[in-house]
Amino acid sequence: MRVLIVDDSVSSLALLQQLVQAAGDCDVLAFTDPLAALAAVQDGRIDLALVDYIMPGLDGIEMIGRLRAVAGLEDIPIIFVTASGSIRQGALDAGATDFLTKPMDPAEAKSRIKNMLKLRESQNVLRDRAAWLGEEVTKATAALAAREEEIILRLSRAAEYRDTDTGQHIVRMAQYCRLIGQALELDEESCRSLYLAAPMHDLGKIAISDAILLKAGKLSPEERLVMEQHTTLGFEILFDSDCELIKIGAEIARSHHERWDGTGYPRGLRGAEIPLFGRIAAVADVFDALTSERPYKRAWTADEALAYLLEQAGKHFDPLCVEAFVRRWDEVLAIHRGDREGRAARPTSSPHRLRAGAAGA
Repeated sequence: MRVLIVDDSVSSLALLQQLVQAAGDCDVLAFTDPLAALAAVQDGRIDLALVDYIMPGLDGIEMIGRLRAVAGLEDIPIIFVTASGSIRQGALDAGATDFLTKPMDPAEAKSRIKNMLKLRESQNVLRDRAAWLGEEVTKATAALAAREEEIILRLSRAAEYRDTDTGQHIVRMAQYCRLIGQALELDEESCRSLYLAAPMHDLGKIAISDAILLKAGKLSPEERLVMEQHTTLGFEILFDSDCELIKIGAEIARSHHERWDGTGYPRGLRGAEIPLFGRIAAVADVFDALTSERPYKRAWTADEALAYLLEQAGKHFDPLCVEAFVRRWDEVLAIHRGDREGRAARPTSSPHRLRAGAAGA
């Protein structure tokens, strides 16, 4: 324990120092000059202070106020040493914890000092325990967040495995969404919510038959209407949850096939009427769908897919979302190549051979 003693009387200073050392195993910082004492404790590393009242340059009450203003000393015990009882209220108001009255009774002074040292020990124990608990809460929160992410990704793959051979579309699409959110300068929590909710965008596909979902050729108008129902089906599965993240997933599920020009589905929303997360998901979903092999097409190159996004900015896609995607292009390519390293290059189909309206479907 480190104890500060400030008293302009050398004899009183020596007595207080003896009493402190008798009360416990302490390192004592003794000063006759209050300003020098303040300069020495700016690191906030003391556990108890004993402050005399009448001192040159700075009285004890002002000294206490100055000590309380130092970071780390806001709650340390402070014993106010005075021969006058009339200024106790002022000392209490300034932040004094206890009092010693001059002339001092050594036995009483020793007991009061011991009590204040025990108080500080208790404060330190509580502080350390609070810090430990804070660390444990942080660890537990991180573990829950990781578990939440894993559960969402694994359950979302239930729909994705019916549509692709790897189930990795939702992982890449979620990563693209986060990149776009960051480029749009969304806050960290929004980017995390976007990243975790985006994998639920195609959850409604679990209700679409394989005959339509995996059809190699162009869908008929009737089949197209059935396929489009996956947006509302996904929304209906998710929308009434009490979990905010699931609600965001519902919003994305219903809106990720809306188009900036109002020709999308299921509600034909236009421009900013489309929820922002849906607009972001549309860019990420289509890019990954274009660059992935499907039963009805070969994978496009990243450059071909990018050209399509740029051409459709202001038509299919929110131009700002496309612009944000382009700003993170190097990171997009890293994600795109992440699970393709070592694979032989596949021939790519022309954009004109893409099944009509099937991008991201």
